[in-house]
Amino acid sequence: MPFTFPKIYPILDASYVPFEDRAAFLRKLGESLTDAGVTLCEYRNKTGDEAQILADARILRSAMPPQRVKLILDDRIDLVQQIEFDGVHVDDGDATPAEARQLLGARFIIGTFGGSDALIPGILRSPADYLSIGPIYQTRTKQTSKAPIGLAGIRNLREQAGPDPVLVAVAGIALSTAADALEAGANVVAVSEALFRLPDPATEFRKWKAELK
Repeated sequence: MPFTFPKIYPILDASYVPFEDRAAFLRKLGESLTDAGVTLCEYRNKTGDEAQILADARILRSAMPPQRVKLILDDRIDLVQQIEFDGVHVDDGDATPAEARQLLGARFIIGTFGGSDALIPGILRSPADYLSIGPIYQTRTKQTSKAPIGLAGIRNLREQAGPDPVLVAVAGIALSTAADALEAGANVVAVSEALFRLPDPATEFRKWKAELK
């Protein structure tokens, strides 16, 4: 059965994970997010070494069972199967979606960057399951030199993509702007800082889920 993308896609950046009592923190976080109804979540670690990525990912997988949550790993295609994640997100400088598909096979979720001012040429022919678009607003979570495209940018990219591709709006989206992003043409809103900078991300996720149902 094909995976149905949820409206909310939490992206857990490693910068929000403390070094002290790291394992306990991740286990509690993963369990609480699962109980709150998260069905798709990305773990992103741009600065840690492989040992840290493996350790963090294994805890998240244990706390977020595969029958309930699809876990996506940022960048590291080579680790996805080892940690029993469900897919990978690749961007510029990483492997291509085609390379990821070839390495992982048909059952894994492949995501990639789809465009900002315009769709990346040829991206609709790639074997990606979803395309992230943006930045929609200013963000502090991920470094980017691209200017925010706003809601007009989402509408523009939806028009270029047509009705079928799954578009994930990324960067700077808050609860107050999430519904507007979906109405403008995104299928999914990705959220990082607006969840994980708070002391109780699971409770905040429930608010988003109720708002965007």
